[in-house]
Amino acid sequence: MEPVFLNKLVSNSNDWLSVRQATIAENIANANTPGFRAQDLEPFTSMISKTQLAMSATHGSHLGQATEAARAAEVEKADSWSVSHSGNSVSIELELVKAGEVARDHSLNASIAKSFHRMYLAAVKS
Repeated sequence: MEPVFLNKLVSNSNDWLSVRQATIAENIANANTPGFRAQDLEPFTSMISKTQLAMSATHGSHLGQATEAARAAEVEKADSWSVSHSGNSVSIELELVKAGEVARDHSLNASIAKSFHRMYLAAVKS
């Protein structure tokens, strides 16, 4: 039986969410600071994907369609920061949306951990 790494994944995700929340709070705190540039973290999914082994093709036509589909899925996001006259690029509304995303993701992580904890307890009891 292979070990379950879900607890470590949830822990890593919560660590990333706490750093992102601190970054959002710093952006909001500097909303009126002239020249301040809003910051954000690299998405958690791209951080996780960097730690995994990449697939390799043994023949040129093996992954042809899969790689093109992956490239098509990569959509460039437009720069949504509006820079004010003072050079500040913080949008309070956008930062509040991000804070809501962090709260939602943290709640999801807590629910997943709680469900797996109940599953572990049910397995031990039987």
